[in-house]
Amino acid sequence: MLLGEGVFVWDVEGNKYFDFLSAYSAVNQGHCHPTIIGALNSQAEKLTLTSRAFYNDILGRYEKFVTDFFKFDRVLPMNTGAEAVETAIKLARKWGYEKKGIPANKAKIIVCQNNFHGRTITIISASNDPVATENFGPFTPGIVSIRYNDLNALREALDDAHVAAFLVEPIQGEAGVYTPDPDYLKEAHALCKAKNVLFIADEVQTGIARTGRLLASCGNCQCADKLCSGTPDVKPDILILGKALSGGVFPVSAVLANNEIMEVIRPGNHGSTFGGNPLACAVAIAALEVVRDEGLAENAEILGEIFRNEMEKLEREFDLITLVRGKGLLNAIVINDTEDSSTAWDICIALKDNGLLAKPTHGNIIRFAPPLVMMEEQLHECIAIIRKTINEFQA
Repeated sequence: MLLGEGVFVWDVEGNKYFDFLSAYSAVNQGHCHPTIIGALNSQAEKLTLTSRAFYNDILGRYEKFVTDFFKFDRVLPMNTGAEAVETAIKLARKWGYEKKGIPANKAKIIVCQNNFHGRTITIISASNDPVATENFGPFTPGIVSIRYNDLNALREALDDAHVAAFLVEPIQGEAGVYTPDPDYLKEAHALCKAKNVLFIADEVQTGIARTGRLLASCGNCQCADKLCSGTPDVKPDILILGKALSGGVFPVSAVLANNEIMEVIRPGNHGSTFGGNPLACAVAIAALEVVRDEGLAENAEILGEIFRNEMEKLEREFDLITLVRGKGLLNAIVINDTEDSSTAWDICIALKDNGLLAKPTHGNIIRFAPPLVMMEEQLHECIAIIRKTINEFQA
């Protein structure tokens, strides 16, 4: 790609495409959003990095802004989603030893099969994907893997007194946009509370308005402005954010928790040379202001309903599509072929030729996740491209 603006990208030959990947939801605010780019340029001319041994004028402002925005007491600023997941695991283990009383080096973290939390050694220790794990061992101990969307499996795993936390994606994006049962997150959160286990929500991909709410873990909370002004279904004990926290402009991630959890981290326990740098702080504030001021959560909810309704029409019309699922503007269609087939890939090539970029995940599933600044007229144009492509392909 050569250029990006809003919902569009251009290749080196000048061809224009609708971007239905959004850099895996990093550019929820659209490519090169002028407000975010303006904040980046303005801060870059002033100060980009200081040693954490010194105060700077924007880190505290950002920490106050982001904790108020997501309604937590404290934040640990980091750079990438994988770093943030590692940070959350460290925080949960330390809490487990110092607050729950788990014996030294015995803490366990429950994860779900088919997850995608990143690619560091500890995180792939939680993966059951051979592509992620082959020839990278030995792996980090203390990881317990259970079936996703299975409350009985979670209930059984929570019987172990050494469990410190349950780490879960509210929707498994990389696995194929698997959405759990409506009450799964709420019930899982309650089970964790009953066993004094931390509920960690990895919202690196699902957060920042992607699913029609500020956070996917809000569930069916009917907030008036969709920014959690009401009572969410689930308030995670630890919240992990990344990707769209910067609008795709700069690596920014964050781990948020309340005082009784975050206070176990003391000076020297954790940090990052670039974590919370002035440039990142300015960009993140602007990125979140865009989400709030432009009503991107509301837009994602409205357009997501339209998109799924239209995809379900295609499902009824064409044998090539067997299932439609998703929430907000994080959606997928399942192609009527085996996981090891090239059909979904070939469809994505055809979509590209017709002006829309998408990509298969797990073989026969195509994920659709456009920038949240998309307008309804543009969405209908994209739906027409998908219909045309499926029709041509099936013919």
